[in-house]
Order: sequence, then C-alpha cells, then structure tokens
Amino acid sequence: MWKIKHMISILVMGIILFFFVENQAVSAYLAQLKHKAVFTHQSVPSLRDRIKQEAKDRRIQPQDAKIDRVWKAIPGYNGLEVDEKKSYKMMKKDGVFKENRLIYKQVPPEVHLKDLPPAPIYRGHPDKTMVSFAINVAWGEEYLPDMLEVLKKHSIHATFFFEGRWVKNHPDLAKMIIEAGHEGGNHSYTHPDMARISEARAAEEMEKTNSVIESATGTRPVLFAPPSGSFTDVTVKTAHRLGMQTTLWTVDTIDWKKPAPDVLINRVISRVHPGAIILMHPTEASSASLNTLITEIQAKQLKIDTVSNLLNETRIISHKTSSH
Repeated sequence: MWKIKHMISILVMGIILFFFVENQAVSAYLAQLKHKAVFTHQSVPSLRDRIKQEAKDRRIQPQDAKIDRVWKAIPGYNGLEVDEKKSYKMMKKDGVFKENRLIYKQVPPEVHLKDLPPAPIYRGHPDKTMVSFAINVAWGEEYLPDMLEVLKKHSIHATFFFEGRWVKNHPDLAKMIIEAGHEGGNHSYTHPDMARISEARAAEEMEKTNSVIESATGTRPVLFAPPSGSFTDVTVKTAHRLGMQTTLWTVDTIDWKKPAPDVLINRVISRVHPGAIILMHPTEASSASLNTLITEIQAKQLKIDTVSNLLNETRIISHKTSSH
C-alpha cells in the first residue's frame, strides 16, 4: 500500500511539474510573440507617418524675387511640397504607401517681382525650364502669317512687342495675333532711342502705344520692350508707373542682319538656357528658322511660352521634380 501511495505521489508531482514547465514555456513564447509584434509595429511606420516623412524629404523651398547685380530683376519661383491630407486620402482605401499617389502643391515665395523697385528684366528664373520668343514688330508683316502658322502647328504662344504706328496701320493683323492666344507688348510708338528722350516724351510714346493696342485688340500691355534695347532708369520707372515691366533679352537671333537659317539656329541653340528671352523680328531668316528652333529647343526639355508666363512664379512640374 505504501508503495502504491508513494508511486501516486510521484506521479502527481510529475504532472504538476510538467504543467508548470509547460506553462512557463507558453508564457515565454507568448512574451516573445508580443515582443515581435511591438517591434514590428515600431519598425513599420503608419501610412500617415510615412507620408509625413516623405513630405519632409521632398519639400523644395520657394525662391524670392530679387535684384541681381548682373541680371537686375529676377522673378521668384514657387516651391513644392506634398499635400499630406490629400495624399493620405488617395492612399487611405488601400492603406499602402504609393509614390505615384502623392499630391503636390506649390508654395509661393514671400517676395514677388511687384515688391521690387523698378528694374529691367533680362530673363526668367534660372531654375524654370522655359524660354520665350520676344518678337518685336515694327515692320516685316509679310513674314508674320508663316511664323504664326508654325507657332500654331506646335501649339506655342509668343509675345509680340508692337510698335504703335505699326498697329495703327495693321489693326486687323494685331488683333489676329492676340486672338491666336499670343501676348501683346509695348514697343513704343515711333521707335525712338528711349535713352535720349525726355521723361514726358517717353510716357507719351508708351501711353499712345498702349491706347492703340487696346483699341485694336482689346488688351492692354503689361510689358514694355525699349527699341534697340536702349533705356535709362527713367524709362524703367516711367513704364512701371504705367503698369508695365521693362523687359529685354538674353539670346539674340540678330535676324536683322539676314543670316542663313543654319547660322541663326546655331547661334540660338548654343546660347539658349532655362529662363531665356529670345529676341527676334518678323524676318525671312527667323521665319525660315522658326520650326527647327522650336524642335531643337524642345529637345533640350525646355518649354516655350509667353514672356509673362516665363516671368510668373509657377513651377514647372516634371517627373524628376516629383521624385525629388
């Protein structure tokens, strides 16, 4: 009997010990699982946290307009940042971060061109992958139809700086240019040397031209291009007082010298850069070169648009930018 009781006691103790050890193993295993879960939770950020971090990494600061020692007035350029709320909304349903669903918004600079003192403008912002054709029109109307047809074919808009006398003599052609979506600028009334005339005469030249352009096209210029690029500080201040920025150029076709098309094209393409204002006139050389100029400029990944659009702060969004 004693032996049986002894054996039962040993058996009971063994069972108790087994369950104790098993319980310890289970507890350890559960603790390990809990630790892994916590670690995994901590190492994989939530969707909101991931978007927030991406927004921080991808932000591009806006750049203020400024007066440069060499280039004078340079427009500002919008920055870029991720719109966290809209981006989360785009990804919330799947709960998975996807780069191509990030939504961006542009951030304007604090200082704009209008905040600067009157100064000439030679170029757009150097980071803006855009250029403009500034076409001064005081003669050469026979070449305009072909040039307009080329611009239309490529869906490109230019800025035509009109001499007032020319508009008075060709109001229908000026109107046709504006109705085609191009921009009209002021190029004085009689093409004088603006650096050699009085302030009163300068104001008269500008005001008279604005009036005839507005009468013919229904639009009033906001840009002034001084004839032959000749001006003084008084010229710039007078234009500013009349609501116009004074613009010049950084790339010159020199088409008035009647170069061969390949010479003109090489001259422009070798000098063109982001933010360039390209000066031309309605000439045989520019008319014959325009189609090739456009295709070669676009091959450099540069957009072509009006001078006003070049000078605005809107950032051009590219795949490279959005993957910053």
